[in-house]
Amino acid sequence: MNPDVRRPAQGPDSTGTLYGVGLGPGDPELTTIKAARLVRDADVIAYHSARHGRSIARRIAEPHLSGTAVEEALVYPLTTETTDHPGGYQGAIDEFYTEAAGRLAAHLDAGRDVVLLAEGDPLFYGSYMHMHKRLAGRYRTEVVPGVTSISGAAAALGQPLVERDEVLTVLPGTLPPDELARRLADTDSAAVMKLGRTFGNVRDALADAGKLGRARYVERATMDGQRTGALSDVDPGGVPYFAIALVPGEVAASVPDQENDDHRFPQAEPAPGHGPGEVVVVGTGPAGRDWLTPQVAAALAGSDDLVGYGPYLDRVPPNPRQTRHPSDNRVEADRAAHALDLAAAGRRVAVVSAGDPGIFAMATAVLEVAAGPKYRDVPVRVLPGLSAAQAVSAAVGAPLGHDHAMISLSDRLKPWDVVAGRLRAAAAADLAIAIYNPRSKARPWQVGAARDVLLEHRAPGTPVVLGRDVGGSGQRITVTTLGELDPELVDMRTLVIVGSSTTRVVERGGGPIVFTPRHYGEGTTTG
Repeated sequence: MNPDVRRPAQGPDSTGTLYGVGLGPGDPELTTIKAARLVRDADVIAYHSARHGRSIARRIAEPHLSGTAVEEALVYPLTTETTDHPGGYQGAIDEFYTEAAGRLAAHLDAGRDVVLLAEGDPLFYGSYMHMHKRLAGRYRTEVVPGVTSISGAAAALGQPLVERDEVLTVLPGTLPPDELARRLADTDSAAVMKLGRTFGNVRDALADAGKLGRARYVERATMDGQRTGALSDVDPGGVPYFAIALVPGEVAASVPDQENDDHRFPQAEPAPGHGPGEVVVVGTGPAGRDWLTPQVAAALAGSDDLVGYGPYLDRVPPNPRQTRHPSDNRVEADRAAHALDLAAAGRRVAVVSAGDPGIFAMATAVLEVAAGPKYRDVPVRVLPGLSAAQAVSAAVGAPLGHDHAMISLSDRLKPWDVVAGRLRAAAAADLAIAIYNPRSKARPWQVGAARDVLLEHRAPGTPVVLGRDVGGSGQRITVTTLGELDPELVDMRTLVIVGSSTTRVVERGGGPIVFTPRHYGEGTTTG
């Protein structure tokens, strides 16, 4: 054994074990099986966060939490180097680490196993290392490696970083610009971490090193809101801390001669005489990858072509093997025919919808066009997704817990008189109602008109839930009443749920919970 490598100290059997658990770059599905098991079985879950209290590590781990572990939030006292601490920034941060280690030690001394969560890999620019240095000599310690942000970012780009004998150098963006430029000039390939406020200096250093043209930018790799592109095109004012600059090596970035290279990637063109391909209509859920079912993910991964409304296609991480066909949101029939034509030529085509494709989305459009004789032999499948109504209902409780209706306010494919008639019928039947497509620039008046129609049969105090961008970065949940519903709070990204006469609002944990009981007692009125 290398004498420079120290084994973790073995403390008394009565003490707990400290686990430094790497969760990967952001997508919970990139968490290892071992890490997920340890998170699930932990006595204590610890995680670092800034003063706002939101922990990215905890968010990544959330699908694996048992709900029974004690949670220790290790909240940094400061996030910049400005402090009045007598020891300066380093003194303040060392004091914080010492206090945090003491909190974890108290659990370990009591015999509890502590799982300390870390984004990426625990020993790669991670906060865990500061706890490891202070506790590994006193307690049993195990480090579980995780997928690094560099790996996640390279995968998001679909770009190898090094090939053959090329050298990859990892650099912090906090280096002085001259030193950063020197090191960039001396390496074949580079990953520059910790961008945020350092981005301007990093971009200047890349330019000075002659590598700005090859530099690529990845923001929030594998997370909701992932963004990629040429680094030279990025606005410095909007760069978060969780961003990375990658410079692929020249060999790794080169593209083979397609005419002369016998090892080029196979093309997706069908062979002569190839039979029909397939169209699969998929729902990606209301927001990012956390809402994607494994069934839909597999269908997307196996497709040659992705067809859909541009913003919905943007939710699917880019794959250089696939061809994307974005289009406007008002050409459903043309989009469906395009997908079917591709499949008839032997391609495997995914038509991408948000939410569930069978609810005011692309499944019907594709099936309508496919019903014609031209596409009779083209296979079409529909895979369900989590709907916006389900997401909003769950976010606030269970307002759709009893009989309910789903109604679209859009009058583009049916007249407003039909919409109003259906609202009256659902209200008179005392159904909770999930209202899709409530408002657009062309029809800003319909929310108010729908409210007035419903008030013909519903009491003004009927609970109303407004759910905007549920699951996304702009999530907003508003609980109000039908009589006080303000149409200005509603836009096209909002789903409106109007309760029935039995729907209740109760306060739990400092916020409103809305649910519609499953029983329907005698004496219930429709207002």
